[in-house]
Amino acid sequence: MKQTKKIPLDLGKNSYDIFIGEEIIDQVGLFLKDLSFKGRVAVVTDPKVEGLYGSRVKKSLKKAGFKFILIQIPAGERYKTLKQINRIYDSLIQNHFERSDLLLALGGGVIGDMTGFAAATYLRGVSFVQCPTTVLAQVDASIGGKTGVDHPEGKNLIGAFHQPRFVCSDPAVLRTLQKREYRSGLAEVVKYGVIADEVFFQYLETHSKAIRDLDLEKVRHCIHRSSQIKAEIVQADEHEGGIRKILNYGHTIGHAVETLTGYRKVKHGEGVAMGMVAASRLAVDLGLLHEDDVKRQVKLLTALGLPTRLPDLDPGDILEVMAGDKKVVGGEIYFVLPKNIGSVDVMQVDKKVLKRFLKALPKYV
Repeated sequence: MKQTKKIPLDLGKNSYDIFIGEEIIDQVGLFLKDLSFKGRVAVVTDPKVEGLYGSRVKKSLKKAGFKFILIQIPAGERYKTLKQINRIYDSLIQNHFERSDLLLALGGGVIGDMTGFAAATYLRGVSFVQCPTTVLAQVDASIGGKTGVDHPEGKNLIGAFHQPRFVCSDPAVLRTLQKREYRSGLAEVVKYGVIADEVFFQYLETHSKAIRDLDLEKVRHCIHRSSQIKAEIVQADEHEGGIRKILNYGHTIGHAVETLTGYRKVKHGEGVAMGMVAASRLAVDLGLLHEDDVKRQVKLLTALGLPTRLPDLDPGDILEVMAGDKKVVGGEIYFVLPKNIGSVDVMQVDKKVLKRFLKALPKYV
Protein backbone atom coordinates (compact mmCIF):
# COMPACT_ATOMS: atom_id res chain seq x y z
CA MET A 1 0.00 0.00 0.00
CA LYS A 2 1.29 3.45 -0.95
CA GLN A 3 2.02 5.90 1.84
CA THR A 4 -0.98 7.92 2.97
CA LYS A 5 -0.64 11.68 2.49
CA LYS A 6 -2.32 14.14 4.80
CA ILE A 7 -3.40 17.68 3.95
CA PRO A 8 -4.38 19.74 7.01
CA LEU A 9 -7.17 22.27 6.53
CA ASP A 10 -6.93 24.93 9.25
CA LEU A 11 -10.33 26.44 10.04
CA GLY A 12 -9.92 26.95 13.77
CA LYS A 13 -12.45 24.80 15.64
CA ASN A 14 -13.65 23.43 12.27
CA SER A 15 -10.20 22.20 11.21
CA TYR A 16 -9.79 18.72 9.73
CA ASP A 17 -7.48 16.56 7.65
CA ILE A 18 -7.75 15.26 4.10
CA PHE A 19 -6.24 11.78 3.82
CA ILE A 20 -5.16 10.57 0.37
CA GLY A 21 -3.85 7.09 -0.36
CA GLU A 22 -4.59 3.85 -2.15
CA GLU A 23 -6.72 1.32 -0.23
CA ILE A 24 -7.27 3.72 2.70
CA ILE A 25 -10.98 3.09 2.41
CA ASP A 26 -10.19 0.12 4.66
CA GLN A 27 -8.92 2.49 7.37
CA VAL A 28 -12.05 4.63 7.86
CA GLY A 29 -12.73 3.00 11.23
CA LEU A 30 -9.20 3.77 12.43
CA PHE A 31 -9.47 7.40 11.32
CA LEU A 32 -12.67 7.71 13.34
CA LYS A 33 -11.04 6.05 16.34
CA ASP A 34 -8.17 8.54 16.14
CA LEU A 35 -10.75 11.33 16.61
CA SER A 36 -11.77 9.71 19.92
CA PHE A 37 -15.25 9.37 18.47
CA LYS A 38 -17.42 6.93 20.42
CA GLY A 39 -20.91 7.23 18.92
CA ARG A 40 -22.76 5.32 16.24
CA VAL A 41 -22.30 5.73 12.49
CA ALA A 42 -24.90 6.05 9.72
CA VAL A 43 -23.31 5.08 6.41
CA VAL A 44 -25.14 6.97 3.63
CA THR A 45 -24.52 5.57 0.17
CA ASP A 46 -26.19 4.46 -3.05
CA PRO A 47 -26.84 0.83 -4.08
CA LYS A 48 -24.00 0.64 -6.61
CA VAL A 49 -21.31 2.06 -4.32
CA GLU A 50 -22.61 -0.04 -1.44
CA GLY A 51 -22.15 -3.12 -3.57
CA LEU A 52 -18.61 -2.13 -4.47
CA TYR A 53 -17.28 -0.75 -1.17
CA GLY A 54 -19.93 -1.05 1.50
CA SER A 55 -18.60 -4.33 2.90
CA ARG A 56 -15.07 -2.88 3.23
CA VAL A 57 -16.28 0.22 5.07
CA LYS A 58 -18.56 -1.80 7.33
CA LYS A 59 -15.74 -4.24 8.08
CA SER A 60 -13.45 -1.34 8.97
CA LEU A 61 -16.07 0.20 11.29
CA LYS A 62 -16.80 -3.14 12.93
CA LYS A 63 -13.10 -3.87 13.45
CA ALA A 64 -12.70 -0.46 15.14
CA GLY A 65 -15.62 -1.24 17.46
CA PHE A 66 -18.31 1.02 15.99
CA LYS A 67 -22.01 0.25 15.71
CA PHE A 68 -23.54 1.40 12.43
CA ILE A 69 -26.59 1.48 10.22
CA LEU A 70 -26.81 1.67 6.43
CA ILE A 71 -28.93 4.25 4.60
CA GLN A 72 -29.29 3.80 0.85
CA ILE A 73 -30.51 6.59 -1.43
CA PRO A 74 -30.44 6.81 -5.25
CA ALA A 75 -27.42 8.29 -6.98
CA GLY A 76 -27.60 11.02 -9.61
CA GLU A 77 -28.16 14.77 -9.69
CA ARG A 78 -31.90 14.42 -10.36
CA TYR A 79 -32.27 12.74 -6.94
CA LYS A 80 -30.48 15.55 -5.10
CA THR A 81 -33.73 16.76 -3.52
CA LEU A 82 -35.37 17.46 -0.18
CA LYS A 83 -37.42 14.29 -0.69
CA GLN A 84 -34.24 12.21 -0.41
CA ILE A 85 -33.06 14.26 2.58
CA ASN A 86 -36.31 13.32 4.31
CA ARG A 87 -35.51 9.66 3.69
CA ILE A 88 -32.22 10.16 5.54
CA TYR A 89 -34.01 11.96 8.38
CA ASP A 90 -36.54 9.12 8.62
CA SER A 91 -33.81 6.51 9.08
CA LEU A 92 -31.97 8.60 11.66
CA ILE A 93 -35.14 9.24 13.66
CA GLN A 94 -36.29 5.60 13.47
CA ASN A 95 -32.88 4.51 14.78
CA HIS A 96 -32.86 7.17 17.52
CA PHE A 97 -29.66 8.83 16.33
CA GLU A 98 -28.36 11.51 18.69
CA ARG A 99 -26.06 14.51 18.43
CA SER A 100 -23.19 12.33 19.61
CA ASP A 101 -23.59 10.10 16.53
CA LEU A 102 -22.18 10.66 13.06
CA LEU A 103 -22.99 10.34 9.34
CA LEU A 104 -20.52 8.89 6.85
CA ALA A 105 -20.90 9.83 3.19
CA LEU A 106 -19.76 6.99 0.93
CA GLY A 107 -20.14 7.91 -2.73
CA GLY A 108 -19.85 10.72 -5.24
CA GLY A 109 -20.55 14.41 -4.98
CA VAL A 110 -24.33 14.05 -4.79
CA ILE A 111 -24.14 11.60 -1.88
CA GLY A 112 -21.61 13.83 -0.12
CA ASP A 113 -23.67 17.00 -0.60
CA MET A 114 -26.87 15.37 0.65
CA THR A 115 -25.23 13.60 3.59
CA GLY A 116 -23.54 16.84 4.63
CA PHE A 117 -26.81 18.77 4.40
CA ALA A 118 -28.65 16.11 6.43
CA ALA A 119 -25.86 16.29 9.04
CA ALA A 120 -26.00 20.10 9.12
CA THR A 121 -29.74 20.14 9.76
CA TYR A 122 -30.55 16.98 11.75
CA LEU A 123 -30.88 17.96 15.44
CA ARG A 124 -29.47 21.36 14.36
CA GLY A 125 -26.17 19.74 13.45
CA VAL A 126 -24.34 16.45 13.87
CA SER A 127 -20.86 15.42 12.73
CA PHE A 128 -20.15 13.75 9.41
CA VAL A 129 -17.18 12.45 7.42
CA GLN A 130 -16.54 12.24 3.71
CA CYS A 131 -15.45 9.08 1.90
CA PRO A 132 -15.62 10.23 -1.75
CA THR A 133 -15.56 7.66 -4.56
CA THR A 134 -15.40 9.86 -7.69
CA VAL A 135 -12.78 12.27 -9.03
CA LEU A 136 -15.22 15.17 -8.71
CA ALA A 137 -15.97 14.33 -5.09
CA GLN A 138 -12.33 13.73 -4.13
CA VAL A 139 -10.94 16.98 -5.55
CA ASP A 140 -13.90 19.29 -5.01
CA ALA A 141 -17.25 18.34 -3.46
CA SER A 142 -15.88 16.64 -0.33
CA ILE A 143 -13.62 19.56 0.64
CA GLY A 144 -14.81 22.86 2.06
CA GLY A 145 -18.10 22.15 3.78
CA LYS A 146 -20.55 23.15 1.05
CA THR A 147 -23.62 20.95 1.40
CA GLY A 148 -27.08 21.09 -0.11
CA VAL A 149 -29.70 20.03 -2.60
CA ASP A 150 -31.10 21.30 -5.88
CA HIS A 151 -34.35 23.12 -6.62
CA PRO A 152 -36.27 22.95 -9.91
CA GLU A 153 -35.08 26.51 -10.58
CA GLY A 154 -31.37 25.71 -10.17
CA LYS A 155 -28.52 23.80 -8.60
CA ASN A 156 -27.59 23.95 -4.92
CA LEU A 157 -30.09 26.69 -4.08
CA ILE A 158 -30.86 25.04 -0.72
CA GLY A 159 -27.87 24.32 1.50
CA ALA A 160 -25.55 25.08 4.38
CA PHE A 161 -21.87 25.29 5.21
CA HIS A 162 -20.97 22.30 7.40
CA GLN A 163 -17.39 21.03 7.58
CA PRO A 164 -16.67 17.28 7.79
CA ARG A 165 -14.52 15.78 10.55
CA PHE A 166 -12.17 14.37 7.90
CA VAL A 167 -12.02 13.43 4.22
CA CYS A 168 -10.77 10.00 3.15
CA SER A 169 -9.83 9.98 -0.56
CA ASP A 170 -8.78 6.64 -2.04
CA PRO A 171 -7.61 6.99 -5.68
CA ALA A 172 -7.78 3.20 -6.16
CA VAL A 173 -11.58 3.24 -6.02
CA LEU A 174 -11.66 5.37 -9.16
CA ARG A 175 -10.82 2.25 -11.18
CA THR A 176 -14.44 1.09 -10.85
CA LEU A 177 -15.90 4.27 -12.35
CA GLN A 178 -17.36 4.25 -15.83
CA LYS A 179 -15.03 6.04 -18.26
CA ARG A 180 -17.40 8.94 -18.84
CA GLU A 181 -17.89 9.47 -15.09
CA TYR A 182 -14.14 9.37 -14.46
CA ARG A 183 -13.30 11.79 -17.26
CA SER A 184 -16.09 14.14 -16.26
CA GLY A 185 -14.39 14.68 -12.90
CA LEU A 186 -11.13 15.64 -14.58
CA ALA A 187 -12.69 18.97 -15.58
CA GLU A 188 -12.43 20.09 -11.95
CA VAL A 189 -8.75 19.08 -11.95
CA VAL A 190 -8.11 21.24 -15.03
CA LYS A 191 -9.97 24.07 -13.29
CA TYR A 192 -7.40 24.17 -10.48
CA GLY A 193 -4.57 24.58 -12.97
CA VAL A 194 -6.30 27.49 -14.68
CA ILE A 195 -7.30 29.38 -11.53
CA ALA A 196 -4.18 28.87 -9.41
CA ASP A 197 -1.22 26.89 -10.77
CA GLU A 198 0.23 27.06 -14.29
CA VAL A 199 2.92 24.50 -13.39
CA PHE A 200 0.18 22.02 -12.49
CA PHE A 201 -1.62 22.86 -15.75
CA GLN A 202 1.59 22.05 -17.62
CA TYR A 203 1.79 18.72 -15.74
CA LEU A 204 -1.71 17.92 -16.96
CA GLU A 205 -0.75 18.81 -20.52
CA THR A 206 2.37 16.62 -20.37
CA HIS A 207 0.62 13.60 -18.84
CA SER A 208 -2.88 13.97 -20.32
CA LYS A 209 -2.90 10.50 -21.92
CA ALA A 210 -1.73 8.73 -18.75
CA ILE A 211 -4.27 10.67 -16.67
CA ARG A 212 -7.08 9.92 -19.13
CA ASP A 213 -6.15 6.22 -18.97
CA LEU A 214 -6.14 6.27 -15.14
CA ASP A 215 -2.44 5.78 -14.44
CA LEU A 216 -2.71 5.66 -10.64
CA GLU A 217 0.62 7.38 -9.98
CA LYS A 218 -0.33 10.36 -12.13
CA VAL A 219 -3.92 10.40 -10.86
CA ARG A 220 -2.73 10.30 -7.24
CA HIS A 221 -0.69 13.46 -7.89
CA CYS A 222 -3.73 15.11 -9.52
CA ILE A 223 -5.93 14.32 -6.52
CA HIS A 224 -3.26 15.53 -4.09
CA ARG A 225 -2.42 18.81 -5.84
CA SER A 226 -6.07 19.63 -6.56
CA SER A 227 -6.98 18.96 -2.93
CA GLN A 228 -4.09 21.15 -1.77
CA ILE A 229 -5.28 24.08 -3.90
CA LYS A 230 -8.88 23.66 -2.75
CA ALA A 231 -7.77 23.46 0.90
CA GLU A 232 -5.62 26.59 0.60
CA ILE A 233 -8.51 28.57 -0.90
CA VAL A 234 -11.08 27.34 1.63
CA GLN A 235 -8.65 28.05 4.47
CA ALA A 236 -8.42 31.66 3.30
CA ASP A 237 -12.17 32.08 2.78
CA GLU A 238 -14.38 29.46 4.46
CA HIS A 239 -17.76 31.02 3.63
CA GLU A 240 -17.09 32.28 0.10
CA GLY A 241 -16.90 35.97 0.90
CA GLY A 242 -13.92 36.61 -1.37
CA ILE A 243 -11.23 34.47 -3.00
CA ARG A 244 -13.24 31.23 -2.70
CA LYS A 245 -15.46 32.54 -5.50
CA ILE A 246 -12.72 31.69 -8.01
CA LEU A 247 -13.61 28.01 -7.48
CA ASN A 248 -16.74 28.75 -9.52
CA TYR A 249 -14.70 29.01 -12.73
CA GLY A 250 -16.71 27.32 -15.46
CA HIS A 251 -19.71 26.82 -13.20
CA THR A 252 -21.86 29.83 -14.09
CA ILE A 253 -22.64 28.67 -17.63
CA GLY A 254 -21.96 25.02 -16.71
CA HIS A 255 -24.73 24.97 -14.09
CA ALA A 256 -27.13 26.57 -16.57
CA VAL A 257 -26.40 23.86 -19.13
CA GLU A 258 -26.98 21.14 -16.53
CA THR A 259 -30.27 22.70 -15.45
CA LEU A 260 -31.57 23.19 -19.00
CA THR A 261 -30.72 19.62 -19.99
CA GLY A 262 -32.50 18.19 -16.95
CA TYR A 263 -29.35 16.82 -15.25
CA ARG A 264 -29.51 13.83 -17.59
CA LYS A 265 -27.69 14.60 -20.83
CA VAL A 266 -24.74 16.56 -19.40
CA LYS A 267 -22.67 15.48 -16.40
CA HIS A 268 -21.45 18.12 -13.94
CA GLY A 269 -17.83 17.97 -15.08
CA GLU A 270 -18.86 18.14 -18.73
CA GLY A 271 -20.86 21.27 -17.98
CA VAL A 272 -17.85 22.75 -16.18
CA ALA A 273 -15.60 21.94 -19.16
CA MET A 274 -17.99 23.70 -21.54
CA GLY A 275 -18.36 26.56 -19.06
CA MET A 276 -14.60 27.06 -18.72
CA VAL A 277 -14.15 27.33 -22.47
CA ALA A 278 -17.09 29.71 -22.75
CA ALA A 279 -15.75 31.87 -19.89
CA SER A 280 -12.34 31.94 -21.57
CA ARG A 281 -13.91 33.04 -24.87
CA LEU A 282 -15.72 35.78 -22.96
CA ALA A 283 -12.42 36.84 -21.35
CA VAL A 284 -10.87 37.12 -24.83
CA ASP A 285 -13.79 39.25 -26.01
CA LEU A 286 -13.32 41.53 -23.01
CA GLY A 287 -9.59 41.88 -23.68
CA LEU A 288 -8.49 40.00 -20.57
CA LEU A 289 -7.04 36.82 -22.08
CA HIS A 290 -4.95 35.81 -25.08
CA GLU A 291 -6.55 33.42 -27.58
CA ASP A 292 -3.62 30.98 -27.15
CA ASP A 293 -4.68 30.33 -23.55
CA VAL A 294 -8.16 29.35 -24.75
CA LYS A 295 -6.62 26.95 -27.26
CA ARG A 296 -4.49 25.35 -24.54
CA GLN A 297 -7.58 24.68 -22.44
CA VAL A 298 -9.55 23.28 -25.39
CA LYS A 299 -6.64 21.03 -26.36
CA LEU A 300 -6.20 19.69 -22.82
CA LEU A 301 -9.91 19.17 -22.18
CA THR A 302 -10.25 17.37 -25.52
CA ALA A 303 -7.24 15.18 -24.73
CA LEU A 304 -8.91 14.19 -21.46
CA GLY A 305 -12.08 13.20 -23.29
CA LEU A 306 -14.20 16.20 -22.29
CA PRO A 307 -16.61 18.27 -24.43
CA THR A 308 -15.82 21.92 -25.07
CA ARG A 309 -18.85 23.00 -27.09
CA LEU A 310 -22.18 23.99 -25.56
CA PRO A 311 -25.25 22.02 -26.67
CA ASP A 312 -27.82 23.76 -28.85
CA LEU A 313 -29.60 25.85 -26.22
CA ASP A 314 -31.39 29.18 -26.47
CA PRO A 315 -29.10 32.01 -25.27
CA GLY A 316 -32.08 33.66 -23.55
CA ASP A 317 -32.78 30.47 -21.59
CA ILE A 318 -29.13 30.21 -20.52
CA LEU A 319 -29.19 33.84 -19.37
CA GLU A 320 -32.44 33.32 -17.45
CA VAL A 321 -31.02 30.35 -15.52
CA MET A 322 -27.78 32.22 -14.80
CA ALA A 323 -29.81 35.15 -13.45
CA GLY A 324 -31.30 32.81 -10.84
CA ASP A 325 -27.95 31.36 -9.80
CA LYS A 326 -26.97 31.60 -6.13
CA LYS A 327 -23.80 33.50 -7.15
CA VAL A 328 -25.84 36.46 -8.46
CA VAL A 329 -25.37 39.60 -6.34
CA GLY A 330 -27.83 42.49 -6.50
CA GLY A 331 -29.33 41.02 -9.65
CA GLU A 332 -25.96 41.17 -11.42
CA ILE A 333 -24.21 38.13 -12.91
CA TYR A 334 -20.61 37.60 -11.89
CA PHE A 335 -18.11 35.51 -13.86
CA VAL A 336 -14.75 34.01 -12.99
CA LEU A 337 -12.61 35.06 -15.95
CA PRO A 338 -9.00 33.99 -16.60
CA LYS A 339 -6.28 36.56 -17.22
CA ASN A 340 -3.79 33.83 -18.08
CA ILE A 341 -3.26 30.20 -17.15
CA GLY A 342 -2.89 30.25 -13.36
CA SER A 343 -4.67 33.53 -12.64
CA VAL A 344 -8.32 34.65 -12.70
CA ASP A 345 -10.54 37.56 -11.70
CA VAL A 346 -14.16 37.70 -10.55
CA MET A 347 -16.04 40.29 -12.61
CA GLN A 348 -19.58 41.52 -13.07
CA VAL A 349 -20.66 41.19 -16.72
CA ASP A 350 -23.58 43.15 -18.14
CA LYS A 351 -26.53 40.98 -19.20
CA LYS A 352 -26.74 42.62 -22.63
CA VAL A 353 -23.07 41.84 -23.22
CA LEU A 354 -23.68 38.26 -22.10
CA LYS A 355 -26.65 37.78 -24.42
CA ARG A 356 -24.68 39.07 -27.43
CA PHE A 357 -21.78 36.84 -26.46
CA LEU A 358 -23.93 33.71 -26.08
CA LYS A 359 -25.56 34.31 -29.46
CA ALA A 360 -22.13 34.63 -31.09
CA LEU A 361 -20.52 31.72 -29.20
CA PRO A 362 -21.20 29.03 -31.87
CA LYS A 363 -18.93 30.86 -34.33
CA TYR A 364 -15.92 29.93 -32.20
CA VAL A 365 -16.34 26.17 -32.53
